[in-house]
Amino acid sequence: MQPQAAGPQGDGAPPAGAILAGGAGRRMGGTVKAGLRLGGETLLARAARRLAPQVPALAVCAGPDPARLAGLLPPGAASLADPLPGYEGPLAALSAALDWAEAEGHADLLTVAVDTPFFPADLATRLAAGRGAAAAALAEDGNGLHPTFGLWRSALAAPLRAALAGGARRMTGFADRSGAVRVRFPGDDTFFNVNAPDDLALAEARL
Repeated sequence: MQPQAAGPQGDGAPPAGAILAGGAGRRMGGTVKAGLRLGGETLLARAARRLAPQVPALAVCAGPDPARLAGLLPPGAASLADPLPGYEGPLAALSAALDWAEAEGHADLLTVAVDTPFFPADLATRLAAGRGAAAAALAEDGNGLHPTFGLWRSALAAPLRAALAGGARRMTGFADRSGAVRVRFPGDDTFFNVNAPDDLALAEARL
């Protein structure tokens, strides 16, 4: 992937949005991260609130067992199940989201992770500006690449289904094969994420 500077504006219709929220939460003792509370709201509600102004339609990738998120879904959001059994990682969730976006007639899909409570309010426009003609653009900051934060062309839905059938499981691998570019965001903790109980306390301190 080639690095690009994050610009202020992108072209074209706004993308559909998907929150990747179906992880097993192993480092949180199996807790459903989407339901953790930060500043009086769940991480899922916070992600939806930050993402909604950037997208015309919203889906939640709920993992292989969407019932785990029962009662947590934001109003109006679609609930998507992974196409593979078990917790196979975010690439399976991306496949479900791309299938949904394509079926709903959206040319592009913006993905975010539910456990990253401070992602940029202009994520969509900056990724679009940096993507150019590439099939996808992934966010990076001073701490490295964040492949769950990406702008993907919905036409990647079929290639991703084929990749999953062939055993692919890594988002960065699929992104590289698709010719994705990297878009650099300022700062070292723009995509700070909650992986452990101590991280939740750090996030509270940032509010």
